[in-house]
Amino acid sequence: MLKRLRPLSLLAAVFSALSLASSGALAGWETNMTRGVTEISHEIYNLHMMMLYIVTVIGVLVFGVMFWAMFKFRKSKGAKPATWHENTRLEVLWTVIPLFILIGMAIPATMTLAKIYDTPDADVTVKIDGYQWRWQYTYLADSPDDEVSFFSALSTPRFEIRGEAEKSEWYLLDVDNPLVIPANTPVKFLITANDVIHSWWVPDFGIKKDAVPGIINESHTTVLETGTYRGMCAELCGRDHAYMPIVVEVVEPDEFEQWLAEQRGDTAAAGSETLNTAGQ
Repeated sequence: MLKRLRPLSLLAAVFSALSLASSGALAGWETNMTRGVTEISHEIYNLHMMMLYIVTVIGVLVFGVMFWAMFKFRKSKGAKPATWHENTRLEVLWTVIPLFILIGMAIPATMTLAKIYDTPDADVTVKIDGYQWRWQYTYLADSPDDEVSFFSALSTPRFEIRGEAEKSEWYLLDVDNPLVIPANTPVKFLITANDVIHSWWVPDFGIKKDAVPGIINESHTTVLETGTYRGMCAELCGRDHAYMPIVVEVVEPDEFEQWLAEQRGDTAAAGSETLNTAGQ
């Protein structure tokens, strides 16, 4: 009797945990991947769902046949074990069918990977440098005088991190200077690092690219919707790895050009002030 109750107790504990999660203890907990706001992220999501459906069907069929055989041909019903040892036709089938399934899965996966790694011409190029523990964004231009560069660091107050105040909505996911890019515009990212390996990851863009010192990795995106999108460093890079968020503001192209012009003016003013100070 006790042996029968133990599985029931375990099942009750599982249902209790699930009900606790659904009641808000794990608010915002999602089980599926982000669909995103770019064509690449949509393709990644569709590929993921297609693979999920395929493996689900395979799992249902395999376990269905297995459990059917276990119950139908169990010893208590007087079933006798088969006496044959091999079946060439069956072995060919369970070799050829999985082969065709794998080929059918590999083709769309390869096509999606090719699109991820193929960096087309872009209207905006941003160089991203990872530091311990912040990001530097540089908008490249034909002339070095037209380039805009700034650092983006965590803006969550330290008293929130220490637990001395209630945590804000974007706890550990807000920065002082977000990256700004235009919507519906091809943008290229040149990603590297200054000290150790980091990883620039924005789930909504379908981008996760390592930032390696001495190496420039390329990525690209065309964001279809304006808004604020967040990510974080996805490579363990040291003590403050958890304090290295990414915030990207996607705005209309006209608004982006206005913002970029303002940043160039601020950069020029800062450069003039530095020269005047040095002259004095």
